[in-house]
Amino acid sequence: MQGNPQPGVIASIGPGLLVAATGVGAGDLATASFAGSFLGTAILWAVLVGAFFKFVVTEGLARWQLATGDTLLEGVIVKFGRAIGWLFILYLILWSFFVASAIMSGMGVTLHAMIPLFDDPVLGKIVFGILSSVIGLSLVLSGGYPLFDKVMRVCIGVMFFTVILTAALLWPGTGEVLRGLFVPTIPDFDGLGLTWTVALMGGVGGTVTVLCYGYWIREEGRTGTEYLRTCRIDLTVAYTLTAVFGIAMVIVGSNIEIEGSGATMLANLAAELEQPLGPLGKWLFLAGAAAAVFSSLLGVWQAVPYLFADTWRLVRRTSSTARSESAAINTKSLPYRAYLFALALVPMLGLFWSFQDIQKFYAIIGASFIPFLALALLILNGREKWVGAHCKNRPSTVLALVAILAFFVWIAWVKATS
Repeated sequence: MQGNPQPGVIASIGPGLLVAATGVGAGDLATASFAGSFLGTAILWAVLVGAFFKFVVTEGLARWQLATGDTLLEGVIVKFGRAIGWLFILYLILWSFFVASAIMSGMGVTLHAMIPLFDDPVLGKIVFGILSSVIGLSLVLSGGYPLFDKVMRVCIGVMFFTVILTAALLWPGTGEVLRGLFVPTIPDFDGLGLTWTVALMGGVGGTVTVLCYGYWIREEGRTGTEYLRTCRIDLTVAYTLTAVFGIAMVIVGSNIEIEGSGATMLANLAAELEQPLGPLGKWLFLAGAAAAVFSSLLGVWQAVPYLFADTWRLVRRTSSTARSESAAINTKSLPYRAYLFALALVPMLGLFWSFQDIQKFYAIIGASFIPFLALALLILNGREKWVGAHCKNRPSTVLALVAILAFFVWIAWVKATS
């Protein structure tokens, strides 16, 4: 469907919110809660940095696609060889297991807190996690992109309103929040402060799911560089809201202590919120948490099979053949459907692991993808003959991408020498 290349701000907002909400539910809700509980508001700055990193790379991949007509995956595989595609498939399978397990666990924990049908919270997490995955699978199979878009918008509205309201009611003080935002510190927390800080940055706004933005703007009919301004408005609003949501979750998480595996985390948090906020506050937070996690589940289930199907198409064909085919992915194709079913079913095994460990592994594995994405954008968008003068990386963008690479190199060095 084609639209006005220069719509207003409201009309511009769409795919950016989808990609941000997909990342928010999986990362921010649980990871920010754990990080806030362990490290307090001192690491609020990491939310801002993480959101900025994701804006830079998502804007870059949109710029590449609008300039060339190819998805970023297509550009990388065509320019650097199919071996990169095979490596990405292996990484995607590993990432998919942990992210899907994390989302199912998050959904299971949330629904158990809302509907405590089981005496054992771990059993409740498993049963509700499986049920949520099956419901998400059914919605993706039956409704396609239009239904997905409508359900996601409802979930986004509920999650932002309720979680931000909860954080406002638990406000720790403007001075404390400003220090956390603008005075970077990393509390020790038994030597795991850096690990949880990186996990928080990895969870803010998605990791591999930022690649889905290219497929969603294609669903919206955004092709050609005339849509670049539209995408920038879209992403600015999306990642601003993402940062606000992440900050809110750290503030909420800083109000409790999380013990054990975390399977009772939301139930404990909701019970503690009931004291200062009353029963309405407790249920508002749980409704927002459920909306956040389900929006992430639905986003991953709908879009990540795009990534697999697109990569599979490219690695199994010659470059010329792959480029001559339509890049639109048929959601009824065998590669898409097979990966969708595998994504929704195989990671159920992760429901039997510690909720806290699954969240940490997912966030760290996801964060490791960002520097590779930044490197690809430095190369692909750095060639004027590939993207044109208008879409070539500006000096400020080059500095931002180099800063992303430098940050993760520093993290790796610190971890290796500690």
